[in-house]
Amino acid sequence: MTYSITIYNNILKMIRLKKNILVFLVIVGAFPVLTLVYFALYSDGSVSEFSSEDSLDRLEAKLATKIRDLEKQNAYLQKKLSKTRTQYLNMQMAVGLNNGSDSEQANRTSGLGCIQQQPQLPKCEVIHISIVCAGNNATRDIVTLIKSILFYRKNLLHFHFISDTIAETILRNLFKTWNLNEVEYSFYPTTSVQKDINWIPNKHYSGIYGLMKLVLPKILPQSLRKVIVLDTDITFASDIAELWKLFAALTREALGLVENQSDWYLGKIWKNHQPWPALGRGFNTGVMLMNLDILRAIGWMSTWRQVAEKELLVMYHTALADQDIINSVLKQYPNLVKTLPCQWNVQLSDNTRSEHCYSEVSDLKIIHWNSPKKLKVKNKHIEFFRNLYLTFLEYDGNLLRRELLGCGSNSSGNTVQQQISAINEDDECYDFRRERVIVHRTHLYYIDYSYTPTQWDVTLVAQLSMDRLQMLETICKHWEGPISLALYMSDAEAQQFLRYAQGSETLMNRKNIGYHVVFKDGQYYPVNYLRNVAMQQVQTEFMFLSDIDFLPMYGLYEYLKIAVSMANMGKERKALVIPAFETQRYRFTFPETKEQLLAQLATGELYTFRYHVWAKGHAATNYDRWRNATSPYTAKWELDFEPYIAVHKDIPQFDQRFVGFGWNKVAHIMQLDVEDYEFVVLPNAFMIHMPHAPSFDIAKFRSSSLYRRCLKTLKAEYQRDLSQKYGIKALKYLSVD
Repeated sequence: MTYSITIYNNILKMIRLKKNILVFLVIVGAFPVLTLVYFALYSDGSVSEFSSEDSLDRLEAKLATKIRDLEKQNAYLQKKLSKTRTQYLNMQMAVGLNNGSDSEQANRTSGLGCIQQQPQLPKCEVIHISIVCAGNNATRDIVTLIKSILFYRKNLLHFHFISDTIAETILRNLFKTWNLNEVEYSFYPTTSVQKDINWIPNKHYSGIYGLMKLVLPKILPQSLRKVIVLDTDITFASDIAELWKLFAALTREALGLVENQSDWYLGKIWKNHQPWPALGRGFNTGVMLMNLDILRAIGWMSTWRQVAEKELLVMYHTALADQDIINSVLKQYPNLVKTLPCQWNVQLSDNTRSEHCYSEVSDLKIIHWNSPKKLKVKNKHIEFFRNLYLTFLEYDGNLLRRELLGCGSNSSGNTVQQQISAINEDDECYDFRRERVIVHRTHLYYIDYSYTPTQWDVTLVAQLSMDRLQMLETICKHWEGPISLALYMSDAEAQQFLRYAQGSETLMNRKNIGYHVVFKDGQYYPVNYLRNVAMQQVQTEFMFLSDIDFLPMYGLYEYLKIAVSMANMGKERKALVIPAFETQRYRFTFPETKEQLLAQLATGELYTFRYHVWAKGHAATNYDRWRNATSPYTAKWELDFEPYIAVHKDIPQFDQRFVGFGWNKVAHIMQLDVEDYEFVVLPNAFMIHMPHAPSFDIAKFRSSSLYRRCLKTLKAEYQRDLSQKYGIKALKYLSVD
């Protein structure tokens, strides 16, 4: 035991002599290779023994065998050398993290060089994380990254997002509705620092946003002293607190980085490849420990700019964005960087050497998909890494709302839980009442959206779940205007939808459709919650409130734009009624004119909507008058009226107590009536309901007496609330059964 400790102490002394040990490792690694080359050629006499009788083929075969043996042995030695280097880096981290005696350090370091028994972070210490995020695609990647962080974390987190307008809109709403405990977030506009970097020619696919990490010491708060900087294509496989603790190993260094795991900066990727200057293999900046105090003290903004200006005289542009410039700075100022163990950034690019890392360490910490191909990158172990990523991609984010051991932080999730706790659990309608206060995690603009509204513009508003997904392409053929859709899905279903949409030329050619994913939570379909989400994202002045199983007539978009302008709806409270019809035929020739529709009504191909099961829902439309109408006419509100309407976007929202099937639209039309909206039926407009299998919620309504009793209770409570809010104007609704 004494002898082992003596050896270990000697190793620690060597660690402190960085240059000496590196030279030692190189010599130890190179000497066996040279020895093997000598003995391979001369020890068994294979070269000297060849006689004139030996064929050339035999000679080539023997040499080929020797070369293969040498390559195997050389690969083995390189792997051992790489492993020794990884052990060395881990031991460096141990020395930096533990300030105790040599024997204490030895006890905290395993034979594999992995740091064990690290001191825990203070219970309520906040871990600060900075991420540059711009655009719709980046927000989807960030969700997967955040899930992997939340899955392992035990500390408070504060995310600092450097984002454009669309990303901030999406992420603000996502965090607000996610209701995560002990998680804070801040946003910093990219526009405030674009002038600092937009002069740099950059050919990386990330564009100008790939250079934003250069300006973090400037844009982040001066009070923030250190931060973990992450790319969006990162997946954690461990607690981020372990990475945060490595700041203790940065004594005078400003950056903690993992060595680049490809030959990029060695100039060996392709012929005539000329990379930016770097220390050896260079460093990958996808995962960075950034000591902001030191960077600000050395004048980081002017330092990197001077280096970049000088190199751009020769290089002309960056190929790897901020990584090229940071590596050039470190080439000139090597004392600024601390090399982190490789498992903190296992890089999966096409030309990666990451196998030398993950084959020699027992616990990978961070997986980095640093290739434009992402999950399609070439790697013989890709299935393992892909499965790890997919686990978090499809993981139910609602499960990550768990509360940590309290540190006195405020959380909106606690407010929601308090509201749920206030509901009487003995109430037979408890499940319905609980649904009303659930805040559903919502990811707005899940796919790219770009649209500039025009005057009198109208957006189609609808909601759907996976079983109605097949309607999207057909609706796009009937409605060329903007669409706002709320999609009720699980995390796994959201990925199925994404693949479906990306595989559809029709959907991908449309940039004026806002897809807003509302993640599943609770027992019932939150139909009015979904409608409100879609309505809130309408950017045009007017909207057409529809359902996903209806097809609008061809040309309805242009027709409604003219109708809302003529009805003076910018100043008057009007709701334009689009008469609804239905067909029971799956194969059906859609009418192009009112005349064709009337002919199909006569032959029984079409019917007025729900005439046989719920005629009073649309009776007030007065279909008999509509058949011969040539100008708009007013429909008087009647009991259970629930038409499909085009209205100004600033109308009351749908009441969210109504979930699943029943009274969800009726209640909304009732409120519009009490607020004195005029229902105007359009004479040349129509929409047709297409046949489909019954929804799960209507099946529950029909089979459950409790469901029907609770719906009746909710209706009565809604009518009472209307009466209390609107007084004598709402008395007529109290008699509604």
